[in-house]
Parts: sequence; C-alpha cells; structure tokens
Amino acid sequence: MRRFSMTFLFALPITCLLLIVSGPVTASGQGLYRGRVYTKGDVERIIKRVEDRSDSFRKIVDRSLDRSALDGTRREDNINEQVKQFEKALDELRSEFSRQDRWLETRHHVEKVLSEAGDVNAIVRRHFLRPVIEREWALLRADINRLAGVYDLRTLK
Repeated sequence: MRRFSMTFLFALPITCLLLIVSGPVTASGQGLYRGRVYTKGDVERIIKRVEDRSDSFRKIVDRSLDRSALDGTRREDNINEQVKQFEKALDELRSEFSRQDRWLETRHHVEKVLSEAGDVNAIVRRHFLRPVIEREWALLRADINRLAGVYDLRTLK
C-alpha cells in the first residue's frame, strides 16, 4: 500500500504538469465562437468566403456606381478606393494567414480588415446606395462579423 501511495504522489504532480503544459498547445490552434471550437481549416474557409463575397461586392459596387448619378464624381472614386483598401487588407490577411502555423497569430490583420470594413460600412450606411449594394454588403458584413467573432473582436453594426 505504501508503494502505491508513493508512486501516486510522485505521478500526480507530473501528470498535472504535463496537462498544464500541453493544454495551451492544443488550444493555440483553435478558437471559440458562439460555443464552437474553430480549427485553422475552419477559419481559412471563413476567410475564403469573405474574400469571395468581397469580390462580388466590389463588382456590384463598381457596376452600380457606373449607372448612378455618382458616375464620374469624386464621391464615386472615394467609394471605389475604400472598397479597394478593404480588399487589400483582406489580401494581406490571406497572405499572413497562409504563412502562420497558428491562426490566432493573424489577429492584427483581422483587426485591419475590420477597420477597413468599418469604413465601407459607414459609406453604405451614410450614402443612399442602390438596394443591391446594401443587400450584398449585408451578406458580406455577416461573414466579416463571423470572422470577427472567431477572433473575439468587435463586430460591425
């Protein structure tokens, strides 16, 4: 009995130490959003979806503005430039995300995407743009907010 208790007393602290050390390694490749754990592959799919919707949004904005009273104005140029800045931030996120082993290391880049998206969001809310642009933005904003949630960042309103 004494041998068992000595072994137990020696093994218990070592087991606890191993669990403490290995716990963060396992969690570092994951994140939690709305009760769901995300892997790097999950986050990569969300980023891809945001990129795809962003491309669609940019095309719709460009086409719609060319057919509007804003065509050829400085305001049209400013809107198109802001959408391009948002896409540039997404490209930087994609590039960094692909290079990193742990997706949480790209949080700063997601913050930049959210900042640029916030500027686009303000434009869509401030200017009375065509309903097709507003609908497309609402879909894209939902995906951006999902990405923000995965990184535990503030979402767009």
